[in-house]
Amino acid sequence: MPWAYRHATRDWRAFLEDAKEELGLTSDNMAYTAVQGVLLTFRRRLTPTQGLAFADQLPAVLRAIFVARWDISQPPEPWISLEELNAEARALRPHHNLTPQHAIEATARALRAHVRQVDFDRMLETLPPEARAFWLAEHPETIPRETK
Repeated sequence: MPWAYRHATRDWRAFLEDAKEELGLTSDNMAYTAVQGVLLTFRRRLTPTQGLAFADQLPAVLRAIFVARWDISQPPEPWISLEELNAEARALRPHHNLTPQHAIEATARALRAHVRQVDFDRMLETLPPEARAFWLAEHPETIPRETK
């Protein structure tokens, strides 16, 4: 049995604790909503092929959250500013969402501690520059809009 499946719960709990700390949140539910919002915001801007390449680098539970209920018939949405992307992440379950303004940056820092850096960075190199910028732990002010 692969390590990732045998230890999925332990790995998830460790990630969630790091995410809570980075996000400045106190409960698992708040952190889950923030992380899910960030993952869905990112996923909306990828093709299915790009998304599956990304998902392959995630721990098992995060991979499941990322691909769950994905309508792959929808075309990718355009890249927007970091501020707008963070607002989109915060819009998930708006009446129960305490996600902070810096959700993307905080989630990126937590995630990078739970992936194989070399493999994750190699996969990011196959994605558009905006997708790579999304996962920088120290984020630029905005993610550049896609150029035509």
